[in-house]
Amino acid sequence: MTAEKPEAVRFLQPEIVSRFGNMAIRARLIVEGFIAGMHRSPYHGFSAEFAEYRRHNPGESTKNIDWKLYAKTDRYYLKVFEDETNLRASIVLDRSASMAFSSVGMTKLTYASFLAAALAYLMIQQRDAVGLAIFDNKINTLTPHRSVKKHLHLLLKELENITPGSKTGIGNSLSSVAERIKRRGLVIVMSDLMDEPESVLASLKRLRHRGHETIVFHILDPMELKLNYSKEVKFVDMETGKTLRAQPWFLEAEYNKRIEAWINWLEVSCRDSGIDYNLLSVETPFDKALVSYLNKRSKMS
Repeated sequence: MTAEKPEAVRFLQPEIVSRFGNMAIRARLIVEGFIAGMHRSPYHGFSAEFAEYRRHNPGESTKNIDWKLYAKTDRYYLKVFEDETNLRASIVLDRSASMAFSSVGMTKLTYASFLAAALAYLMIQQRDAVGLAIFDNKINTLTPHRSVKKHLHLLLKELENITPGSKTGIGNSLSSVAERIKRRGLVIVMSDLMDEPESVLASLKRLRHRGHETIVFHILDPMELKLNYSKEVKFVDMETGKTLRAQPWFLEAEYNKRIEAWINWLEVSCRDSGIDYNLLSVETPFDKALVSYLNKRSKMS
């Protein structure tokens, strides 16, 4: 990003994107905002036709100027063309009950659905084949891989209608995904990862063992990242219904210590296993995740 932020960049903010009622519009605005926010991309594959943007120099042909981008940024950019490199990508999204938690107005599930929609939009623009798996304690939805625009509408409809499910079963669900995806490709996991840590890691390793490049987007609420309640609280487990009354100031230091240790363990364990780990708050602008995806795609190409 640069100091000069075009108007479209505001659509990278989750809270602003949530104001639009149509998932197709949200996906398009996120992707266009991302592209408009970068003066020159070092990443490959922004669309099916071109690999990157670069500034137009005086005297050069205007044939490949992106006029839509000019309208947003008031700057001339050229599309730099290269051979297409197609990819098979699987978006694996957790809809378990814990994903419905929110302390800031946007649930983890809503954030994940917006991010998944933007990634699907970007991939199909590149003519990459995209599949979608949605799970809680088992796989609920498994959409096959396709690369045509008609398929995008199906994916967006699934994401538009997604609702919280039941208990988490990340280990079993990811293992099932690994069994069902026969061809090697990219697997993108979106979850709060709130399951037995060893089971979660074992299932992620299974994906790598099967030859899949793997990205994990670990999505948490700000209040989960740092306990910060000011009054006595009644905690309710969203998956079991169990309750606990507590005075948070007695728990805060130990809770924050354990959360930090858990996140650090996940990050190190994923890195050691060749898995890209990305921690995201529901307040994190979407460009962080899109850059991570494009980095991975560039390496795979």
